[in-house]
Amino acid sequence: MTQKLFSDLGLSPEVLKAVERMGFEQASPIQAEAIPRLLEGRDVIGQSQTGSGKTAAFGIPAVELADPTDRAVQVLMLCPTRELASQVAEEISKLAAFKKGVRELPIFGGQSYEHQFRGLKAAPQIVIGTPGRLIDHINQGTLKLDAVKMIVLDEADRMLDMGFREDIEKILESIPTTRQTVLFSATVPPPIRKIIERFTRDPVTVRIEATAMSVPAIEQAYVEVDYRSKTEVLCRLLDLHDVQYGLIFGFTKIQVDSLTEALIARGYSADKLHGDMTQAMRERVMKRFRERRIELLVATDVAARGLDVDDLEIVFNYELPHDAEDYVHRIGRTGRAGKSGKAISLVSGREYGRLQQIIRFTKAKIPRLSVPRLEELEEKHANRLVESLHNTIQGGDFKRQDKLLEDLIEAGHAPGEIVSALMHLLAGESVRAPERIAEDDPRQQRRPTRERSFDDRPPRARDERPRSRETSARSFESGPPPRIDETGIWLKFNVGDNAGVAPGDFVGCIANEADVPRTVIGGIRILATVSFVQVAAEFAEHILASMRGVRLRGRAVNVMPGMPPRRDFNAPGDGPPRRTPRRGS
Repeated sequence: MTQKLFSDLGLSPEVLKAVERMGFEQASPIQAEAIPRLLEGRDVIGQSQTGSGKTAAFGIPAVELADPTDRAVQVLMLCPTRELASQVAEEISKLAAFKKGVRELPIFGGQSYEHQFRGLKAAPQIVIGTPGRLIDHINQGTLKLDAVKMIVLDEADRMLDMGFREDIEKILESIPTTRQTVLFSATVPPPIRKIIERFTRDPVTVRIEATAMSVPAIEQAYVEVDYRSKTEVLCRLLDLHDVQYGLIFGFTKIQVDSLTEALIARGYSADKLHGDMTQAMRERVMKRFRERRIELLVATDVAARGLDVDDLEIVFNYELPHDAEDYVHRIGRTGRAGKSGKAISLVSGREYGRLQQIIRFTKAKIPRLSVPRLEELEEKHANRLVESLHNTIQGGDFKRQDKLLEDLIEAGHAPGEIVSALMHLLAGESVRAPERIAEDDPRQQRRPTRERSFDDRPPRARDERPRSRETSARSFESGPPPRIDETGIWLKFNVGDNAGVAPGDFVGCIANEADVPRTVIGGIRILATVSFVQVAAEFAEHILASMRGVRLRGRAVNVMPGMPPRRDFNAPGDGPPRRTPRRGS
């Protein structure tokens, strides 16, 4: 693809000046392809991932289109989450900095309605918001859409996954049919295709492959680790790489909370970001992180959606996402704007299937790293200490202690002993003592330490594949097993072993979407095409409601109450399995 400068795209002097002040000169592939078509007034369907510059790809034409003399909403942008809406509004503000009279307004849940009422009365030309809150304002008559000339659906597939389809269609129906429709989506599943067919006019498709824009600049690796040792291994990796500015992805809010507390207790400068926090809290955390007053941010995927941070050194996947595209979203936070970056994933036994899917999707080589050993950490720390001492001596910015040194020598201590003792004291004060794990003892290692790729692993024969699996939440979380008595409710899921699901998929999905502790989940039975999960009775209705519109392993999930078949089923409390009598008995 031919590279283009922003000055070659026919932008107005005001917008071009704003782009230059933001430090951009050369347009990214998605910007070079989408901006000229949008400036022509064409409907555009864009396929690209986070980190590709898609916000500017639709933001620049939106600012160019906005008429500062018209005090009506002319551009409407829909985003799946409040975080992304806030990030988009911030970038629109920068792009419109020199176009006097053009105002933008973010509208999303978590803000007071009074604040948004005042913002709408100020007559912004560009409104950015989440579908639910926008519908509220439309119904109250505080948001008028009769003058909208452009509507943008950012991360449309994500909005549909979150159950916003009806809201999106209602908003599209409320806007004049003469408007320009812009839709950006990482994928184009059938529901998105239906929206395109119904609400766009002769759209042009601009597609940028994920692997071509974000993966190659990132050094990726994974570490094979026992699930119970993940926190300790993460700390060793942080120490080994001397991470000063990194992002750690957890899978659930509970996991993010506990991991953040563990990191802080171990002396790291860390904070968290997830959906249970108020908008004000999240904004404070992000401000501190951008200003580098905290070194590590632990976040869920939803909370980090739209997160825009410069110069991020490394991304850790504390737990791999279920969707390979989410992996690309995650690691795309580092290695931006052509810079190099690192991404390291901690992979336990139940996550190997996800890793294999990611390798196939990204077509990237993801080598296996060994768990950093104690000796390696000690050597690394000693080297840093020597380098720091060397720099201090070279700089000469210290007070000499000749008298103290002479006293120690007169007391019979050799200079070498004195230096070694001081180094020992310095090392003890500045290094965190790692905990011992199984990898520190070669006799306890269950797997060879040689580097290997998933592509080297032989496929499991079809007849070896278990047709029925049974486990409980105890299988993948330390602590006491769940106590679900006979009153527990069984839920039937429309995905099974053929879809490659594992027990952890159900636990993670339920805990994250329903925001319940994992201890309310009991037995799990996975059959070929369906699965059964037992949950505490008092949470059953809430979990059923929370599962609407959820996707698991790329499939839409349907959940309903249903008992698993009793044959060969030995769940505690269900009694012995039924047996077929032998002939002649």
